[in-house]
Amino acid sequence: MKHERIKIPAEAVELYTQFIHGEISRRAFNAGIKKFAVVGLTAGALVDALMPKYAEAQQVRKDDERIRAEYVTVPSPNGNGSIKGYLVRPYGADSREAKSFKLPGVLVIHENRGLNPHTEDVARRFALEGFMAFAPDAVSTLGGYPGDDFKGGQMFAKIDKPKLTQDFIACAHYLKSRPDSTGKIGVTGFCFGGGASNSLAGLLGDDLAAAAPFYGAPTPPADVPKIKAAILINHGALDKALAGGYPAQEAELKKSNIRYEGHIYPNSVHGFFNDATPERYNKAAATEAWTRTVDWFHQYVGVAVTA
Repeated sequence: MKHERIKIPAEAVELYTQFIHGEISRRAFNAGIKKFAVVGLTAGALVDALMPKYAEAQQVRKDDERIRAEYVTVPSPNGNGSIKGYLVRPYGADSREAKSFKLPGVLVIHENRGLNPHTEDVARRFALEGFMAFAPDAVSTLGGYPGDDFKGGQMFAKIDKPKLTQDFIACAHYLKSRPDSTGKIGVTGFCFGGGASNSLAGLLGDDLAAAAPFYGAPTPPADVPKIKAAILINHGALDKALAGGYPAQEAELKKSNIRYEGHIYPNSVHGFFNDATPERYNKAAATEAWTRTVDWFHQYVGVAVTA
């Protein structure tokens, strides 16, 4: 069912961003939204317009015949014990004829609410570009993404973050060491996942070929000299806190002679890539950022090769 687009005040979109990042409660969010209700536009209609529309935004169906997808549990002895994720490969990757081919890998890290349908869809998009994509679920040890972003955020807040970092490192090593992998991997992510991508770039060293963080916190300065990956940074110009911090991040990358590109997309808010939240989504910026990301990974992570 298509939802009719209504004009949403920018302040209401920002209120949603604060809510979904756990900065304000559901009660505060609902109370704040009421301030923007006008004649013909109820608070309920505003809330509905701001909530994710996962089914409508899906670009690649889960049963798309061009891909092969499965859920895989990866051991993580230094983290939470194990972490479950969504592995997607191009069609034919598991056929007898494909045994002589190896695929480059991309780790896809979600926002701060678990492996929701949008992140799974992004993993499928990478598979159509010739990558083997793995999207871990940070809350898998608590039962996995619960089907609701708010509840997912509450679960995410309970996860031990240092152990979660170790989980992601285990996922990277799993992807890199698979027998059908070229041994070259990249990482991308959104919001929390963007920050995790930057963090992994400093932690994985030579094990990571490239990173393409979207609106994520920068790599801690002390870890920047350890980066061996090529870094592609994507920010929305209206995402003042993170975009405003980009010059300092760029200075650190330059200081350590890291290969990088940074792009600040005009008229774009935090979450501009997420087409499941149409009031934040900027189609032009998202399309350009996606093209750049795929090209970046093809350049630095590579393409399928004959074994």
